[in-house]
Amino acid sequence: MATSGSSHSPSTDQPPPSLPNLGNAAGVCIMSNAWKDEQHPSLISFISSYLGSNSLRLNFVSISPDLIFNCGGVSIAFVFVTKWDDCCDVGSFFNRVKRLKTQFARLYVVATLSTKEQNDSFIRSYFQYEMEFGKPAFVLVTDAEMGFEKIVKFSQSRGTAVCKQQKVASKVKVERKRAVQDTDTFIRVLTSIPNIDKHDANSLYQAIGSIDATAKTSKEDILANTDLSADKTDILCRFFQDPEFYLSPRFN
Repeated sequence: MATSGSSHSPSTDQPPPSLPNLGNAAGVCIMSNAWKDEQHPSLISFISSYLGSNSLRLNFVSISPDLIFNCGGVSIAFVFVTKWDDCCDVGSFFNRVKRLKTQFARLYVVATLSTKEQNDSFIRSYFQYEMEFGKPAFVLVTDAEMGFEKIVKFSQSRGTAVCKQQKVASKVKVERKRAVQDTDTFIRVLTSIPNIDKHDANSLYQAIGSIDATAKTSKEDILANTDLSADKTDILCRFFQDPEFYLSPRFN
């Protein structure tokens, strides 16, 4: 694969661009050394600057995909074709995509198709090699810079969405744990009252919901909203409302 667009042509005269030092990066872009070596230095310079403006760090590593982004703890792999005409072995390209699909849960392919002929060639090849629609997803762009911008925006939005899901899940987990603890406390307190068993305590919890509310609920309301008997309801009300009753000694 080579670079895309008329502004990029193979050259080795320019030095590699200096990379921004992002101490507090919002994420990281890991770029394949092999993929980088196939690109025009101006594209790598654009990528470096664009990542810097988005507070993303750039690392060069020997990896199987062309790019791996990690934003918000979410890793997404990309195959990035910057010029379709340079895919001389289309079969190897699609076989590589199929192989990477089995290795990465989140894999996307971005292909630069700047002409109608390239677009037609890609579509023919896509069906010829029996790609499964959406697995992985292909994103078609008209130039390499646009393609990289889409990669960054998608990685950031995906990372943000997953972080929100994780926060919601964490909050639900905490609330569920608190609810379980509240239920256990309610049942433990209520079953300490003479003749009130666990079934009675659960019935009260479902109907009233807290110890404080139970203590203030009238006998009539307890009878109307639970299956407690009149005798148990009387004991319950006396326990919360009659100091002589709840302060008297208990005998098992």
